[in-house]
Amino acid sequence: MPHFSNKKLIVLLVSVIFLVALIGFSLRDRHNATLPEKIIKDTVGFAQSLVAKPANYITGIFSNIDSLLNTYEENQRLKMRLEDFAVLKAEVSTLKAENSSLRELASIEESLRDFDPIQATVIARNPDQWEEKIILNKGTADGVEKNMAVMTSRGLVGKIVIATPYTSEVELLYTNNENYRVSAVVHDEKNKEIHGLVEGYDVERNELLLKRIDSKVELKEGGKVLSSGLGGIFPKGILIGEITEVTTDDFGLTKMAYVKPAADFSMIEHVIIAKRKTISVDGSDGGSTNEDLVNGPADENEGDK
Repeated sequence: MPHFSNKKLIVLLVSVIFLVALIGFSLRDRHNATLPEKIIKDTVGFAQSLVAKPANYITGIFSNIDSLLNTYEENQRLKMRLEDFAVLKAEVSTLKAENSSLRELASIEESLRDFDPIQATVIARNPDQWEEKIILNKGTADGVEKNMAVMTSRGLVGKIVIATPYTSEVELLYTNNENYRVSAVVHDEKNKEIHGLVEGYDVERNELLLKRIDSKVELKEGGKVLSSGLGGIFPKGILIGEITEVTTDDFGLTKMAYVKPAADFSMIEHVIIAKRKTISVDGSDGGSTNEDLVNGPADENEGDK
């Protein structure tokens, strides 16, 4: 066995005593650190701050990137919801307008006594004849025939000129056809009927022309122009428009009036086709005289073309 020298034993004992004293000194409750502890703590704290600053900076960068990504995704979701909301709002607005239009059309059906109303929808318009013709989604298979009257919830718009099995073409009142006439009537202040013919329109004023009015009658602005029903094509009492100005024709023998249409010809979506129950006419004009227009055509086929 190895033998420790007295010197080595003494050093070992002193070391143990010093270690125990140091441990005891460290474990006791102290309010002030010793100089070596201060040096060690400050050194370690400085080293930790050097490491912590870059680490916190890098962590902050990744945190900001993550926040930006989350914000971008949330922004995209909100945009999609806003788009869905806008589409839904547009659909609701369209449905409300369509519902209102259909309700007005339903109320018109009650006034068509001698006609079977057929509801139809505009499916096409020729850009070159936007104000003259429209195409409907109802045809001969639905009972539509040539010369049937067509109207909206606001008033008269035209008549059928071509009918195929599943579509029909409507010639509007805003047509350039010189032979297109509608027998009309205006009631004066004494409720007396004043007859005339709606034929042609003024391009500059964008208004219909009510012609062949007896020069002796008193016709004022604001009068409501209605279909007379004398021709057999257009139902009686359908609103055509309102008189805005009364003047004389080129020869001064009869009066002429400008009529602002009741229907909006630029925005026609839903219409009613007046299907005749018993009367069948060809839409020809028998060439009414001024006397006929004042007293009313004697033949039901006269007046509308």
